[in-house]
Amino acid sequence: RCVEALYIYFRANRFEEPYVSITKKRQMPKDGYSEEIEKEVGQAEGKLRTHRSAFSRASVIQAFLGSAPQLTLQLYICVLQQEVTVARSIFMVLSLLSIVYGALRCNILAIKIKYDDYDIHVKPAAYLCIFMWRSFEIATRVTVLVLFGSVLRIWVFLIVLLNFLGFFFYPWILFWLSRSPFPENIEKELSRLGTTIVLCLLTFLYAGINMFCWSAAQVELSDPDLISKSQNWYRMTVYYIVRLMENAFLLLMWYIYRTDFYLYVCAPMLFLQLLIGYCMGIFFMLVFYQFCHPCKKLFSSSITEALLSCFKILYFICQHHKSTLLKGKVAMKSPENTDEARGSSKTIDSQNRSVHQSVSSNA
Repeated sequence: RCVEALYIYFRANRFEEPYVSITKKRQMPKDGYSEEIEKEVGQAEGKLRTHRSAFSRASVIQAFLGSAPQLTLQLYICVLQQEVTVARSIFMVLSLLSIVYGALRCNILAIKIKYDDYDIHVKPAAYLCIFMWRSFEIATRVTVLVLFGSVLRIWVFLIVLLNFLGFFFYPWILFWLSRSPFPENIEKELSRLGTTIVLCLLTFLYAGINMFCWSAAQVELSDPDLISKSQNWYRMTVYYIVRLMENAFLLLMWYIYRTDFYLYVCAPMLFLQLLIGYCMGIFFMLVFYQFCHPCKKLFSSSITEALLSCFKILYFICQHHKSTLLKGKVAMKSPENTDEARGSSKTIDSQNRSVHQSVSSNA
């Protein structure tokens, strides 16, 4: 495939192609107006686009099903041996760059699928924000899993399994709830069993990506393109809130159950650095979607508005929970108060009776 792509690239524009296709793309809205542009696409350019799309998908698969487990394993070995060799550090850096590149390609691929009708130009600032966002997010996530697994080896398998199964079955649950027909237009040559296997592999990759970072391409089995076209800020907000809480919990368990093996490490400082590192990843993500996203003009609402609305919902839920607790306490205290009132009234009546009896006896 690589040789074929290079051959097509070097032979392009040397011969006039007899057949071309016309594509129509819309520009990003300027002052409320959007123009439609027609462009001729030759066969060589069309084949190169197909190869580039295939390479992008292959880089995502290689990153999260190959480099991510490799980075986790190498870091775990370094922690157990208390030694970071030059060769191993080089391999870990290359694995991290491979994962970040795969996540970056996943972001760009998701943008092009969601906004296929528009002519998209990604600026260098957007690439830089995505790179910093994914670097902090993936590096801290892998480090947290390794630290937790070094002190609680059995429990880390349970955490990983629950995460993986949850993200694997989540698209299928949404598909069953939507009651949509089974997708038959993935590939004409595939049977129903083959289509099911392809969809399972797709959700397997989706679960592998979400194990380490937020998947920009959200799988939606009821959609013909199998990718959700809507920008669901609430799902992203819930993901990062839950993931931050999970990382904090895993770090807390590591801090509590750490052994003398970590005497050479300043545990509170490492705890704080990892949480700040993950928050830095979230910060660069917010900067990307708020300022650097190539299609930010098409958003119906910004991510900051979604965050504010989510925090308002959480605030109202907390207030409602507090009010219910207060009502329960009042309801629990009211019988006691009535009993006390009855007891006090009985004592007062008994005291009055004793006074009357003493007065009558004196008389």
